[in-house]
Amino acid sequence: MTSAHEVRKQLAEPARRLHRDIPEVIDSFATMSRAVMQDGALTAKVKELIALAISATKQCDGCIAAHALGAARQQATEQEVAEALSVVVMMNGGPGTVWAPRALAAYGEFNESPA
Repeated sequence: MTSAHEVRKQLAEPARRLHRDIPEVIDSFATMSRAVMQDGALTAKVKELIALAISATKQCDGCIAAHALGAARQQATEQEVAEALSVVVMMNGGPGTVWAPRALAAYGEFNESPA
């Protein structure tokens, strides 16, 4: 499995190229993401945990890397991440037992050395 740090590195240049081609779309997505990930009725940490669980459910390594980093930056504990990922296992069965550990490993990478 490719590390979460490596996934982020691999996606950096293609993401820059895509931004050059469709800046309005990418900028709009970034604006929406910033608005969503602010504290509100749900804390930013809870939102990152939800996003990480959805990332594992969607089997998206880039999403996992982004939201594992977000969870680490929001100071989510490993137990909080693990419990959020338990929902992934419950809702996805076998595939959840593959992707939830990947998400937990990505969180561990960023929690040990936030980027």
